[in-house]
Order: sequence, then structure tokens, then C-alpha cells
Amino acid sequence: MEIERKFRVITIPDGLERYECRTIEQGYLCCSPVVRIRKSNEDYYLTYKSKHMDIQGTCAIESEEVEVPLTREAYLHLRGKIDNSPITKKRYIIPLEDGLKAELDIFEGVLKGLYFVEVEFPDRESARDFQKPDWFGEDISFDRRFRNSYLSTVRRLSELE
Repeated sequence: MEIERKFRVITIPDGLERYECRTIEQGYLCCSPVVRIRKSNEDYYLTYKSKHMDIQGTCAIESEEVEVPLTREAYLHLRGKIDNSPITKKRYIIPLEDGLKAELDIFEGVLKGLYFVEVEFPDRESARDFQKPDWFGEDISFDRRFRNSYLSTVRRLSELE
């Protein structure tokens, strides 16, 4: 089970070069349920995600996620079959308190200028009680415009306003 929250970014932290960075390209073979392919640096994956919302109203997105490694050749073959456009971004892994990590996404291409940060939690209570750092903005966990599968349909950043 994956439990995560997503936030806008008020300011990008200084010194990003000191954090682990991944160059990511991903595309969607299906959006309901989500079937995604991803290139992360030189690693390739096929991911299946089924969304589950907590009926008690938790503040986090919960989903079952299955990830299978792909070869480069399999990734390139499937890349030709994606719906919409691939998403490209830089992802910085920034340590937070309590062993949590912020995944700061800085988008490229038609989404250049879009930034958000995701945090994955070990349980619902941690997600609910999370005290966000000052550089985190509005919680957009349930705003469908900021789901990567939706972002793959966007042709101009202004469509998100």
C-alpha cells in the first residue's frame, strides 16, 4: 500500500545539487486503472496503480502499486504505445524529519514552470499528522489536475489554472 500526499512548492530549496536527482520520463498506457511506464535515469519500470480513497476521509492518497522492471528495449517498445504525451521531469530526493523524504518534481517540456513535492508515509497516522516544511505550499493531493496521468494530457501549462 502506498500512502502519499502532494503539495505545491512555495520556494525551491537552495543547494539542490547536494541531493540525489533522477531524470524521469514516463508515459501512460492506461489511466483507469493507471498503467505507467517510467525511465528513471537508466532504470525502466512498468507500474500498475489502483487508487483507493479512505472512506474515513484521510488526507492522503492510498493506492496499491505493483512495479515490474523492464529492459530498455521493452520500455522503448511500450513508449510507442502510450496515450497522450510523455512527461519529463527532474526529481530531487530531499530528506525530511522522522526519516521521511520529499520528492521534489521539477517539470520540463510543456510543463516547464510546474513544481510539486510528494511525501510517502508508512501509515495513515503519519500522513494525517505530517507538519509540512515552510517551503511546501497548498496540499493538492486530491486535485486531479496534478495527477501525472492527467498532466500527460496537458498541452500548455496555462491549462492547469
